[in-house]
Amino acid sequence: MVDQPLLKVENLYKYFPVSQSIFRGLLGKQVKVVHAVDNISFTLKIGEILALVGESGSGKTTVGMNVLGLQVPTSGKVIFDGIDVAYWSQGRIGDSDDIDRNGLAKLSNRKQVLLLRRRAQMIFQDPYESLNPRQKIFEIVAEPLDIHGLSLSESDREDRVRDALEICGLAPADHFWDRYPDGLSGGQRQRVVIAGALVLEPELLIADEPVSMLDVSIRAELLNLLLEIRNKRNISIIYTTHDLATAGYFTDRMAVMYLGRIVELGPTREVLSNPKHPYTKSLVSVLPAPNPRRQRERVILSGEVPNPIDLPTGCRFHPRCPVARDDCQKIDPDFVQVTAEHKTACLFVQ
Repeated sequence: MVDQPLLKVENLYKYFPVSQSIFRGLLGKQVKVVHAVDNISFTLKIGEILALVGESGSGKTTVGMNVLGLQVPTSGKVIFDGIDVAYWSQGRIGDSDDIDRNGLAKLSNRKQVLLLRRRAQMIFQDPYESLNPRQKIFEIVAEPLDIHGLSLSESDREDRVRDALEICGLAPADHFWDRYPDGLSGGQRQRVVIAGALVLEPELLIADEPVSMLDVSIRAELLNLLLEIRNKRNISIIYTTHDLATAGYFTDRMAVMYLGRIVELGPTREVLSNPKHPYTKSLVSVLPAPNPRRQRERVILSGEVPNPIDLPTGCRFHPRCPVARDDCQKIDPDFVQVTAEHKTACLFVQ
């Protein structure tokens, strides 16, 4: 893998305003917001697989949507191969100046936006909802080629669709592409979703819990497929999940998220074998142990996840933390380096 990062996320914030009554608006009440993503930063190397793990509502999917420019960040930077994605997603297309004051390229027309979108694609969670039941498989996989206006001959178009389907394990492609989605199993449908993302030959995939809707028996097959795609095409992948077991199976690094924050970041094996943040420890403690005679001591968290509209003061994990102290209610911890590549945000990690 090349050391140069393909993606750099810097101080990313994403807040969603909460609708309020007209009466509150007339009184000038402050608009409340949901803190979906709150000051996170990370990098992604070419050919690297990064896991974003955490409970539902931790902000994993929101990060992916902001990386692709499908949502407008409240603030922060999303730099994809030297291009500030956050800039063009804020609707600033059309400026004459295409270099910002920091030397980052800016997209000055919609043709450049489409070119960037070709380089980064998303694999959605639910193949039963993300596939159009009225389209045949060929039409579904070929549609991105049409949307991006690639002037391919009919034979080249068929070759691109065939290659995408067959690398995803749907071979021979001719046997599948005249079917409708309801004629496929759940695992086959998700392979079609992956093929639709690959047909444009992207450099980055955002895999949003791609196996959570599938039977356990075929999850490993899909994870092995993503790993094979990475190895063959040197594609970078952001894999979002609440399942540390699948993340530990095939990812290179892991970022553990809680209430919109990254609380621990490091090489996957190191984070799982030597977790430092109390939240990470609780997640790791409930993983099945390879040796049943060496069961881990389970850490069961008490209480509910705090309201993302009204966050607790200090460390946002302290209301549920089994080792919290008085300082945790007052101080929002910075990252502490555990090793050169492993860091965590906890006051009591030295």
